[in-house]
Amino acid sequence: MPEPDIYRKARERMVQTQIAARGIKDPRVLAAMLKVPRHLFVEEALKDQAYGDYPLPIGEGQTISQPYIVALMTEALELKGPEKVLEVGTGSGYQAAILAELARWVYSIERYPSLAHRAKRILEKLGYNNVIIKVGDGTKGWPEAAPFDAIIVTAAGPKIPEPLIEQLKDGGRLVMPVGDEWSQYLIKVIKKDGQLIKENLGAVRFVKLVGEYGFKE
Repeated sequence: MPEPDIYRKARERMVQTQIAARGIKDPRVLAAMLKVPRHLFVEEALKDQAYGDYPLPIGEGQTISQPYIVALMTEALELKGPEKVLEVGTGSGYQAAILAELARWVYSIERYPSLAHRAKRILEKLGYNNVIIKVGDGTKGWPEAAPFDAIIVTAAGPKIPEPLIEQLKDGGRLVMPVGDEWSQYLIKVIKKDGQLIKENLGAVRFVKLVGEYGFKE
């Protein structure tokens, strides 16, 4: 069934006014944001707000991030196509779909089984067969699948979890919000010869990263 025009137009407007207009330049990221049907990742009652310039609730106290933040974090990963990416916090599955357009493999970990199952169902329905989802503590990473070319964390922790740094390839990029519950900054890290080169991408507000190497509940 073809997609209603209203969503395609809303997506075009979102990419032009919220993403490109704010300085996102990577053509592959812009194309992915233009392609992935964001409205399918939110609840029925919120579909008409799916392309708005704000996050939306998805249940379990979690959110689907504002489109611009998704684009900003994705662009910072510098994906070219052949990479293996780890995502901590599957949530709605929307970020995983964007990553699946840009990388070879996406390994995604979600704490809440209900969210993981729903995301898996949507991604399978859309034909993304390069996304592998599991339920677990994302702060421990995914040792069996490591090392990763890029890691994205979609919740804020007090610091970057040690296992994630260990599981990042040399030359790899990691993007994560770091701070306390009220004050957080989006940090990009490049691992070079075992050292971390850090860059601050600006102030953000995310839900808490809960786990052994994150916040305790």
